[in-house]
Amino acid sequence: MGRKSKGRDISGWLVVDKPAGMTSTAVVNKVRWAFDARKAGHAGTLDPEATGVLAVALGEATKTVPYITDALKAYTFTVRLGQATNTDDAEGEVIAESDARPTDDQIKAALSPFLGEIMQVPPKFSAVKIDGQRAYKLARDGEDVELAARPLWVEELILVDRPDPDHVVLEMTCGKGGYVRAIARDLGEALGCHGHVKQLRRIWSGPFDAEDGISVQQIDEMAKSVALDGYLRPLEEGLADLPELRCTPEGAARLRNGNPGMVLASDVEYGDEAWASLDGKAVAVGVYKSGELHPSRVFVD
Repeated sequence: MGRKSKGRDISGWLVVDKPAGMTSTAVVNKVRWAFDARKAGHAGTLDPEATGVLAVALGEATKTVPYITDALKAYTFTVRLGQATNTDDAEGEVIAESDARPTDDQIKAALSPFLGEIMQVPPKFSAVKIDGQRAYKLARDGEDVELAARPLWVEELILVDRPDPDHVVLEMTCGKGGYVRAIARDLGEALGCHGHVKQLRRIWSGPFDAEDGISVQQIDEMAKSVALDGYLRPLEEGLADLPELRCTPEGAARLRNGNPGMVLASDVEYGDEAWASLDGKAVAVGVYKSGELHPSRVFVD
């Protein structure tokens, strides 16, 4: 018999307002320790110097991580104009400089090509894998890293502030897999002045807002206490972008055993992905077919 992993059987989402200087993995480990949870994961890595929403899933909520990862996310970020760095952020070495400074109107005009479905080349210092190795590791070893462009959906990209000629503050809403550093780099090139990210904050991710986030300091102060449990949000919030289908106790029993279960009539179309609930609690996620949900993920009651 295999050994049972240690920790509490606790499930839900914790919205953390990540501080600068801490990796996403370190935040997850902190949360897991504070809750004494068996299992934890996060939905979307933030660079160490970035701040804002890091949604941490515990227990059964880890099964809903892909739906938050795939959801739209919004960022505010400051671009330093006139300098390009090898990491596309302020942590790297300056590799090119320019005295050119675009006007606000020129910046606004340059943002349009970044909207909609675009092709984006990730930064060389990123977690993208090349022949099984992380790009940032190859780049640190001095290898010439070439990354293929990949599609990104950009819902919105707007100029929100111009504090001085060297800096511009932007806000972007985008889909899965977007690199804000690449946006800053490519915008600087489009403007003919170079650019890199100086500050970055994720203000919301799917249903989770930074203003509702808990700080790492608060997590430390309330660790292993009932007070911290009160900040945990239902795993069902991770399914906010999917339609909900109610089921009967009999249907729930079948779904929890991995079998198709009957769900109540709704306007969900054949073949759509949805989640089934019983008394407001998630039972399973799956594909709707002719009055039944065919489960792909099942939640332990």
